[in-house]
Amino acid sequence: MILTTEKYMTQLAHWPSSGRHILAQYDERSVVVYQAYRPAIGRFAVEHQRFGGEFSFRRMTWVKPNFLWMMYRSGWGTKPEQEVTLAIRLRREGFDELLRLAVHSNFVADVYGGRAAWADAVERSDVRLQWDPDHGPRGEPLERRAIQLGIRGEALAKYAGEWTLGIEDVSEFVRTQAARLSDGREVELVTPKEAVYAVRNVETAQKLGVVLDSATSI
Repeated sequence: MILTTEKYMTQLAHWPSSGRHILAQYDERSVVVYQAYRPAIGRFAVEHQRFGGEFSFRRMTWVKPNFLWMMYRSGWGTKPEQEVTLAIRLRREGFDELLRLAVHSNFVADVYGGRAAWADAVERSDVRLQWDPDHGPRGEPLERRAIQLGIRGEALAKYAGEWTLGIEDVSEFVRTQAARLSDGREVELVTPKEAVYAVRNVETAQKLGVVLDSATSI
């Protein structure tokens, strides 16, 4: 598996408990994001190392850099058409470009000034930004906020093409960890090793409402 993992309880001690943070597994070259699909789309992506087949380039697709946020949304891979969990390793410059292009799904006065300016930005942008309550492994909501990015158009074409370094099916790993939770063995739970993502662009950090270069890479 391409992911570096560590016990959840070990990581929990180092993660911030509140505020907006991009938790992700990353290094100087790449960032891992997650998506969950039905088997036909997942198998094609892994086999061809790109998205295609039944994958739709006409719809907005959402990516999440936080593994447990993905697990909450997919029910640990049990929700219909979300049975296959993919770990997509992106070029870091591609991920940073998604952050730069992202426009909030909801109006934020401090960022856009007026609603007309925000609506225009939404119309022109290929990337949506949402901060949602993060969740623990059993689905419990947390004070910390997690990010997800909706991608369409030219940004989606680049995401699914030149920005992708590798795609892996981590569904078996997901099932193993879900079984540990089901058996009451949360102390044995293992998750991808994540840290607060170091946003390196001042304007992007201000727009996102995160601390500039707030953590070292892992």
